[in-house]
Amino acid sequence: MFQAEFWVAVAFVILMGVFGYFGVHRTILQALDRRRDRIQKELDDARRLKEEAVKLVAEYRARRASAEREAQDIVASAKADAERIAAEAKAKMEDFVARRTKTAENKIAQAESQAIADVRAAAAEAAVSAASSIMTQSVKGQVAGDLIAKGIQDVRSKLN
Repeated sequence: MFQAEFWVAVAFVILMGVFGYFGVHRTILQALDRRRDRIQKELDDARRLKEEAVKLVAEYRARRASAEREAQDIVASAKADAERIAAEAKAKMEDFVARRTKTAENKIAQAESQAIADVRAAAAEAAVSAASSIMTQSVKGQVAGDLIAKGIQDVRSKLN
């Protein structure tokens, strides 16, 4: 009579009727709705996490850029300080050399003055000695003594 496919179809329709009577379709729809809601919530969380990640990336990039600018400022400041210190050291060295040169020139000038004074004193002594020996040989007596004393005094006052 009827073939097996027919009885399978009848059993299927009866099974669907039983499921409909007991509300299995509502349970399945509720389960599917809960699953849809859970998936939607996960998608919303993933979207929110992605937005937070984008914000964090932008924040870290800004921090990195700020740190790089700060490092460049530190390097520039260090270079400027080094140049300033080098210029100060050079100026101090030039000042030191100039003071040493001036001190040496002053010492040389003092030595020259002292040498000139020593030569003058020696020349005065030699002139006085020569004059006194010439006078003693050529002039005799009281006049000779007065002339010698006056000549020695004049020579000493002019040379010193």
